[in-house]
This record gives sequence, C-alpha cells and structure tokens, in this order.
Amino acid sequence: MRVLVQRVRKAAVAVNDLTVGEIGLGVLLLLGVEEADQKEDVDWLVRKISRLRIFDDELGVMNHSLLDVAGDALVVSQFTLFASTQKGNRPSYTRAARPDLAVPLFEHFSHQLSLTLNRPVARGVFGADMQVTLLNDGPVTIWLDSKSRE
Repeated sequence: MRVLVQRVRKAAVAVNDLTVGEIGLGVLLLLGVEEADQKEDVDWLVRKISRLRIFDDELGVMNHSLLDVAGDALVVSQFTLFASTQKGNRPSYTRAARPDLAVPLFEHFSHQLSLTLNRPVARGVFGADMQVTLLNDGPVTIWLDSKSRE
C-alpha cells in the first residue's frame, strides 16, 4: 500500500462538479492499493500517518503530529501510485489491486484513520473521475510504502 501524504491548509475533492470531501488544516492522502496488501498494511500506515511529526510547533519546528494539532484528513484513491514505466511511454497498472480487493481496504483505511483521529475523515469516491484542489502547506510531501517501511 502506498500513500502520498501532503500537508495542506485546505483541500477538497469533487465528482461531477459536486464537492464530496473537504478539509481545513491537515493532510491530503493519495492512497494506492496493490494486490499483496492486507489489513496489516492499513494498520501500519494509519499509525504512521497519525503520528508523523510534520506540523509546526510554536517555534516553527515540525514537532507536532496530526493527532497533536487535531488536523483533518482527506483520503483519495489513487491506483496510479502503482504505475510501472519500465517499458515504453504508456504506464502499466498491473500491480494496482482490482476493485474487489482495493475497495474494502480503502474503506478499512478510512475507517481506521477516523477511529485513530477520533473525527470523521473526508473521502473521495473510489473509481470516480475526481478533481482535487489543495493549498499545500510548506510544501510538505511525504511518500510512504507499507512494503518498504523507511
């Protein structure tokens, strides 16, 4: 499972010109699921994301987590995080999970993050053509991969 974490001042996702998810200060999470992913991958990522110290303290040092600042989260499914570009110029997405696996893990991830943060988590619509807007803060952008826990 891969997540691109972006610290934002605000973010929103729309489908057919209708806003389906919107947040203030917090993180925009682009979430990709691969065939090998399981609930253990979700659990590790939720713990890591909620505790990442990427928010400034009173001295302007990144010492606070999403939990510390009671920040929001917006989760958007992003199968293209598993693009392979080794052959030619057209990316292959064969590593991305099929919807029958990806949807339940996307739902589980969103639910677990909501429980951990003790607040609702905004979400995009899985599989939809979405328009995402954000005001990056910093910018702070971090790549997490549950199979490569760096």
